[in-house]
Amino acid sequence: MLDRQSGEFALEDTSQTISHLPADHPPVKREKVGVLVANLGTPDGYDYWSMRRYLNEFLSDRRVIDYSPWLWQPLLQLIILTKRPFTSGAAYKSIWNEDEGESPLMTITKAQTKKITAQLMDRYGDDVVVDYCMRYGNPSTKSKVREMIDQGCRKILFFPLYPQYAGATSATANDQFFRCLMEEKWQPPARVVPAYFDRPTYIDALAKSVEAAYAKLDKEPDILVCSYHGVPQRYLMEGDPYHCQCQKTTRLLKERLGWDDSKIKTTFQSKFGPEDWLQPYTVEEVARLAEGGQKNIAVIAPAFSADCIETLEEINEEIFESFEEAGGEHFTYIPCLNDDDAHIDALCETIGENLRGWLD
Repeated sequence: MLDRQSGEFALEDTSQTISHLPADHPPVKREKVGVLVANLGTPDGYDYWSMRRYLNEFLSDRRVIDYSPWLWQPLLQLIILTKRPFTSGAAYKSIWNEDEGESPLMTITKAQTKKITAQLMDRYGDDVVVDYCMRYGNPSTKSKVREMIDQGCRKILFFPLYPQYAGATSATANDQFFRCLMEEKWQPPARVVPAYFDRPTYIDALAKSVEAAYAKLDKEPDILVCSYHGVPQRYLMEGDPYHCQCQKTTRLLKERLGWDDSKIKTTFQSKFGPEDWLQPYTVEEVARLAEGGQKNIAVIAPAFSADCIETLEEINEEIFESFEEAGGEHFTYIPCLNDDDAHIDALCETIGENLRGWLD
């Protein structure tokens, strides 16, 4: 919880308890509502063992890799996790926030939580407790659920910070949250914030970020590439709505900007494994654009609420290099919304709507 005087996160004074209980009754905290925002996660460091622990947790999640464990785990443990921690560690090292000793995703999530806390405290006072957790790595969902209950949260609103719903992102975050609740003696009522991919305030925040980025350029890009994190094509056929929600986000952004179809395009990045994933692949599409004469492009990543390894390293390095090698001349990456005030306003509006009946 944010300490208004210091501006730092700290646990609330747990001495605030209900006083009219029998002397032999266990202490009961004054009832509060918790708002727990969640992001994907981050390794504790970019060394081999930190990366291996993080990748093992991430790639062992059946929501992420749904192959049979009998086939997948030997491959993961004996081959992938002996090599990939080195390459992933080098990628993280290239973007690491050395001043804070953490990944950019952690730094940004802290900043987002601080601003969300300030807004919600202005509205609800100390009846609300705000914190953040990570699906993989630290701080864990389990530790933060436990802290909230210890602080007297008898209701918890859980908010996965993914604009578009996907089984491999939103669903696995929700799974972990509910697994944590299963361990509680006094299980608080819980709500989950749904995907916010088409909320007008979110679309407006995206559009403002594009307009601000374009205003700084000498020449307007030929096209804006909306690069979303990919998932296997099979997931779409099995009922995952992610692809459709990504397409709608792009369409609404285009309409908000007043553009025609030629000015914007949806692509998907981060393909992993032998299956066909959602297409077109960003790394291939930017090369095709350059070869077709569109030498000046901008790229935005609307599926990410905060800049991370997939944006700062993959887009700014691998995807940029593909464009440049194909003859591209001007490449502009438009950062994620991060802790931009318009983004925080959109998130807080969404939280406020989902708290109705609990605090209003």
